Amino acid sequence: MITAATLRTRTVKDLAAMAKGEGVSGWHSMRKEQLVKALLKLAKEEAQASKKSSKKSGKNGARTTCKKGGKCRNRSNGSGKTRDSDGRFKSSHSAASEADKKRLKQIREKLIAAKNLAHKVDKERQEAMDDRLVLMVRDPFWLQAYWELTPQTIQRAKVALGQHWHAARPILRLLEVAKDDAEMTTKRPIRDIVVHGNVNNWYIDVSDPPKSFQMEIGYLATNGRFLCLARSNIVSTAQNQQPNTSSVDGNWQGVAEDYDRIYAMSGGYDDTSVNSDLKHVFEKNLHRPMGPTLFTRFGLGAQNAGHTHDEFSFEVDAEVVVFGVAEPGSQVTLKGEPIPTKADGTFTMRFPLGDRRQVYPVVANSCDGMEQRTIILAVERNTKVLSPVMLEPAQ
Repeated sequence: MITAATLRTRTVKDLAAMAKGEGVSGWHSMRKEQLVKALLKLAKEEAQASKKSSKKSGKNGARTTCKKGGKCRNRSNGSGKTRDSDGRFKSSHSAASEADKKRLKQIREKLIAAKNLAHKVDKERQEAMDDRLVLMVRDPFWLQAYWELTPQTIQRAKVALGQHWHAARPILRLLEVAKDDAEMTTKRPIRDIVVHGNVNNWYIDVSDPPKSFQMEIGYLATNGRFLCLARSNIVSTAQNQQPNTSSVDGNWQGVAEDYDRIYAMSGGYDDTSVNSDLKHVFEKNLHRPMGPTLFTRFGLGAQNAGHTHDEFSFEVDAEVVVFGVAEPGSQVTLKGEPIPTKADGTFTMRFPLGDRRQVYPVVANSCDGMEQRTIILAVERNTKVLSPVMLEPAQ
């Protein structure tokens, strides 16, 4: 705090400047000792006012500190300024403002990087690169998207979206492709997946194979407008006939282990479609030519199994039974729906088991609501109808 000894080390000129800055009446005609007394009295009044103000609210408190060597700083009440021993005022928020600006700059840079979908390659390769989005089938329940976009394309998207660019999100849009009885192709958006920069691969889970899909990549604005930058090839998932053993880790390492099947299921050998992008991406990343070859179409299954005799009926069905036990009194839900539990905490639920893969998330909440536990069951049914065998009549 300010003391008489500290003030007496100052010159009359310094003390007069301090008194002037504090608005002391008659400072210009005061001697040194009078200036010291006037400044001490003012400092005492400010300290008392600071204590009263700090009790009511913590934001207007005043604090006076002295550093070694007599340099004193006083944070004034609610003024947003600091006063040094020379009576000069400085903004107390200047240092904080600089830190906030730096922090905001870092956040802004991260947001820009997260929105930038451009493929990072050297300048020579960048000039020869085209925009492309390739979709591959990894197994009946997983697709893999791979894209390459140039910085020029991202800049054009920024200009096209205008004021909506800042809030726009990079999106992978999944389309379901279907054909009606008249062989007319329809495409229906079924999911938007938010992606980010610094990646060029994305795995997409799908359900109920077999189905056909296509993907688009672009930016979705807050007004609902979707700006498509690239569109993929059309792929078809196979009917799931065996447990999924494909690894989805390692990106192209997994593709290399089964490249011919993945290339075929992604439409690479389909002469009726244009798959130059798919061929280019496979050859570049696998370092092998992808020419025409004989291949087996996977997952077509036996669509028309032989019909049995009209008088011989034979049907097989199945259902799934989910049962368990939780702490008595706890709340249990299955697929988000509450299920009844007995007094001892046991429960049992039965569901029809369709010919597909089904997931059953079971969640239990403790009586006091302080703990939650989740167990997920995945059940898959594959039914195959074999052709009938006509037996010789018994002799």
